[in-house]
Amino acid sequence: MPNLYDTLIDRAPVDRTRPFATLPDDAIVTYADVEARSAGYAHALVGCGVTPGDRVAVQAPKSIDMLLLYLGCLRAGAVFLPLNPAYTAGELEYFLRDAEPVLFVADAARRDGAEALAASIGAIRVETLDDRGGGTLAVMAVASLGDFDTVACPDDALAAILYTSGTTGRSKGAMLSHGNLASNALTLVDYWRFSEADVLLHALPIFHTHGLFVATNVTLAAGASMILLPRFDPAEILALMPRATVLMGVPTFYIRLLGETGLTRAAVAGMRLFISGSAPLSADIHREFRERTGHAILERYGMTETNMNTSNPYDGDRIAGTVGPPLPGVSIRIVDEATGAELPTGAVGGIEIAGPNVFGGYWRMADKTAEAFRDGYFVSGDLGSIDAAGYVSIVGRAKDLIIAGGYNIYPAEIEAALDELSKVHESAVIGVPHPDMGEGVVAVVVPREPGFADGTALIAALADRLARFKQPRHVAFVDALPKNAMGKVQKTLLRDAYRDVFATPVGAN
Repeated sequence: MPNLYDTLIDRAPVDRTRPFATLPDDAIVTYADVEARSAGYAHALVGCGVTPGDRVAVQAPKSIDMLLLYLGCLRAGAVFLPLNPAYTAGELEYFLRDAEPVLFVADAARRDGAEALAASIGAIRVETLDDRGGGTLAVMAVASLGDFDTVACPDDALAAILYTSGTTGRSKGAMLSHGNLASNALTLVDYWRFSEADVLLHALPIFHTHGLFVATNVTLAAGASMILLPRFDPAEILALMPRATVLMGVPTFYIRLLGETGLTRAAVAGMRLFISGSAPLSADIHREFRERTGHAILERYGMTETNMNTSNPYDGDRIAGTVGPPLPGVSIRIVDEATGAELPTGAVGGIEIAGPNVFGGYWRMADKTAEAFRDGYFVSGDLGSIDAAGYVSIVGRAKDLIIAGGYNIYPAEIEAALDELSKVHESAVIGVPHPDMGEGVVAVVVPREPGFADGTALIAALADRLARFKQPRHVAFVDALPKNAMGKVQKTLLRDAYRDVFATPVGAN
């Protein structure tokens, strides 16, 4: 395949005056604008000394210009490195030292801090970008509009580095190639039936694979358009649905939409598809959304290192609690984590993935890269099973597995049972140290009705649903679960908060 940019733009509408993006102020960015303005950013990058293979780190607000900068990086053969705007200076220092970017594009409002940080590291040029098309790099790009000869890149040329969350140690930079991203985008366009007629509601962050690669690349590869929103607001999303056909979101989006009285079948009459990912979607939310709207949310499974791996089908059963079969060209196997032996249908084990979507390894971490692959398959760290129909179910991360009294306990199974209870809005299940069992099961629950806090009643309600050893030994009630920007529950924080609930009191026998 050629440069990813060429792969995407070659599928753009013949009429380049068609819209690619509608902005919050209703301004329109056409496909012709995409070509001209991405060329401007490519020229600006070259003017900043960026050469093919150089890293360009970006910590800037979500905007159309950040997307055009991403495309400009591709065109210049540079490596795009998006960073969460919430990262502190201390966190940024690690990423900048590790990736050694030639250029750091910072939020214009934080230029002084960015320059001080870059100076402490050395040899990093700083330019800026804001959410209104301003900033020093944007000015350079506007002054450089015109043609740009996109750099030829083989499939294995590095297109982006995305850092993992680092919950179990240092963050690792996942290296994604032009071929990785192109293969996934083209597969998803076909699998999800995207076309030029589609209008995507884009309310996801763009420092993450979901909003940057899935949402943006698929839109471009289909010649479709998007309504680009700075953030998710359920009332705004509802108001915009008559102008759109697709919403890509995380479970939190759908939970909050269900809180809107305006979410009705009439409100979503023009919508073609609702997609959920980045975190598990409870069967209860899946059912409630279908009852309210008539739409079955399409849940899929992806990772930073692989983009998308599986998806419930566009045509066919979208089964709650599963993430569907492997995508075309993707191979998934369930193995014994210790031996690598493939397990039979229905058995729970480690999920391993192979395919053109799978990354090439971790940036400057040869040992971690070697550990991450077995016989050509990526060792995902997720636990799951595949049923007789080929549907994959995720039961949790291997690091979240609870071992109590010698039994393996999968949090996702308990969470699914809890979420079906009428008093439960959301739940997260963790294992914490227990003096007798090794680990004890703790359920952290957001009640459906504020003030409800009867843990004994919830445990009793699980008596006929779960074996005794799986039932929570402690239930904690909270107003909200701690989540990251993509809606994933931060179980590390929960384990820290409740690690002493089973501790023997001082002076007790």
